[in-house]
Amino acid sequence: MKLTLSYALFVLIVGVAVFALGFLLLRFVPEGNLYADSGAFAPRRTDLVEVFVRYATWTLLGLAVVGLGGGWIVAGVMLRPLRRITDAARAARDGAFDQRVALPGRRDELTDLADTFDGMLARVTETLDEQRRFAANASHELRTPHATMRTMLEVARSDPAGADVPRLLQRLDDTNERAIRLTEALLALARASRGGAIERRPVDVDAVVTQLIAELAEELTGESAVETPIGASALVAPGVRILRDRVVTVAVTAGDEILIRQAVGNLLRNAMLYNVPDGWVRVSVHVDGRHVIVDILNTGPLLDAATVATLPEPFVRAAARQRGRGDGTGLGLAIVASIVRAHAGRLELWPRGGGGLHARLRLPRT
Repeated sequence: MKLTLSYALFVLIVGVAVFALGFLLLRFVPEGNLYADSGAFAPRRTDLVEVFVRYATWTLLGLAVVGLGGGWIVAGVMLRPLRRITDAARAARDGAFDQRVALPGRRDELTDLADTFDGMLARVTETLDEQRRFAANASHELRTPHATMRTMLEVARSDPAGADVPRLLQRLDDTNERAIRLTEALLALARASRGGAIERRPVDVDAVVTQLIAELAEELTGESAVETPIGASALVAPGVRILRDRVVTVAVTAGDEILIRQAVGNLLRNAMLYNVPDGWVRVSVHVDGRHVIVDILNTGPLLDAATVATLPEPFVRAAARQRGRGDGTGLGLAIVASIVRAHAGRLELWPRGGGGLHARLRLPRT
């Protein structure tokens, strides 16, 4: 209705302007009856003004009718795409996120709006699906250790005399520790997903990697990493060596150092956890144009590209990569992916030729 009235008003304004110009031109017609040289009669100004006003009034009324009718039709045609967008938005409000506008026609502002809205609905649908899967998986993963502890306690309660108390306490402690690690991983994943909340400061990625290797070596073996002229080689787990390819470069990015340490640390722990006896982990840091790149390669069983593509999803574990020692939460790579996205970077994964995984952490260079 607003567009219709606007169109009609515009037509009337143009008509009034045209007739006002004609009325002004009538001022140049002399007053009084005029006769041509041939004796023919010419009307005077008053007669012309009277006729002009009468026909101008009828014409303006006709323009108002045409303006209202034509404006209603034009407004309906112009607003039809908006009605489709409104219907899709109303369906999304009611929970039906599968409906799309799919506006046909040439590229213009309305088709751009419709395509943007469709893209937003697709992104929202994808996010909701991920959240549903995450909630279901998280509930299952959190319920498992508690159900295990309840079962162990019920078994011990049913036969108190035959219960091996030290072994029971150790198993309860291990299961409880697993539940704590899983809860902490969930909290870390939630914090990492808030990409806009991180405080960005210069971070020396090469120094972070070097420090993490030393800490992991001391944590898992009680011995410090040994520096050699061609790099650092440390026995960080039974049967697994970590090899450091040293490249003299300035690898500085902007971000939260704690989150970056957690991302690199998760990649290193995964590389050691999912390995083979007498295997190795190779780490290198270098600069490629505008990016700081951390490459972590490890030996292991053969992996296919389809399996590797699912590894960053929460609670996804490659069964072929399990070594049988330790129990991961299935959130390590999901946390890494969230941290990298928060830093405007990218996590890239490939199956390594001969078995194992090649993980690349790509962060913006400052």
